[in-house]
Amino acid sequence: MTNYRCNVCNVFEYDDTEGNAEMGIEPGTKPEDFPDDWKCPICGADKSHQMPV
Repeated sequence: MTNYRCNVCNVFEYDDTEGNAEMGIEPGTKPEDFPDDWKCPICGADKSHQMPV
């Protein structure tokens, strides 16, 4: 289990054990495996800005 936080807005958090049903991200998906066009829902940063916390 790893939690990630966007290092641009420091608001959006993602837990890879839960996924994100609203965004169509299945449980167990790491941020590097998000679709290439994925953007932070808060600030619009790309997936490379999701850092482990």
